[in-house]
Amino acid sequence: MANITAKDVAALRAKTGIGMMECKKALVEANGDMEEAITILRKRGELKAEAKAATRIAADGIVDILKDGDVTAMIEVNTETDFVAKNATFQEFVKNLLKTVIANKPADVDALLASDYIDGGVTVDAKLKEMIFVIGEKISIRRFVVVEGLTSTYIHGNGSIGVVAKFDTDADTAAKAEFVEFAKNIALQIGAYTTPYLDRDSVPANVIESEKEIVLAQMAADPKNAGKPQQILEKMVIGKLGKFYENNCLLDMDYIKDDDLKVGKYVEKTAKELGASLKVVSFVRFEKGEGIEKREDNFAEEIAKLTGQQ
Repeated sequence: MANITAKDVAALRAKTGIGMMECKKALVEANGDMEEAITILRKRGELKAEAKAATRIAADGIVDILKDGDVTAMIEVNTETDFVAKNATFQEFVKNLLKTVIANKPADVDALLASDYIDGGVTVDAKLKEMIFVIGEKISIRRFVVVEGLTSTYIHGNGSIGVVAKFDTDADTAAKAEFVEFAKNIALQIGAYTTPYLDRDSVPANVIESEKEIVLAQMAADPKNAGKPQQILEKMVIGKLGKFYENNCLLDMDYIKDDDLKVGKYVEKTAKELGASLKVVSFVRFEKGEGIEKREDNFAEEIAKLTGQQ
């Protein structure tokens, strides 16, 4: 039988958040094996915790980014509360997920869950379940992306928005401080506004057709347009579409640091100043919790239930 020390018990408690006596019993049963003791504790109570957590909504969390050479990874991991998102253990878990993504380059979240977790000799799925057990909240790995090549990144606040912007230029230009500043400005621009498309060519044809239909319907409903020639109406449609591009395409947007300059013109201006070919190739923007329907709690109703008034 293994000699179970107070230090061993304390270490297991630090890992799991479970009481000292339960940790000691699990270590005795596992003959001192820390990972086996965690498994025993999970079997005793964690499955129920997972089942309860599965019904809850995880719409908080963080977006985080890690660069390793010319490989950049960005991930969104959701939690139920902002409190957990600020937890150091949770943040370390997210950093290790990013290292795992870069090491394995999994195709999707399912493949990531099946990958070996970078620090611990278990799968990502097993580590995720352990984290749910330790923290006591639903945690879900929502999405990630891997970008190879020359990039600049931006994280807003405590991980509410993350951006990875990819560029194309020569190595000498990429090493210049002026380019680094330019690239940071582009990433900041993307982070500041919801930016669906890079440029006009990136907008799908069906989106343009749908926008045209909306514009035509708005024009038809306006009595001022009654009797106007078709060619005039078509010019008006083109003008309206110009506004759509300005609001949805990065290169058509007003540059955040100079309203008199479009982002596309800022790229051209910087390229001229650097005497080099310079191009924004692509970008990815993650906003924490976007598209997740958050539960709206009625505080008055909750108080009424607790006080027996309902």
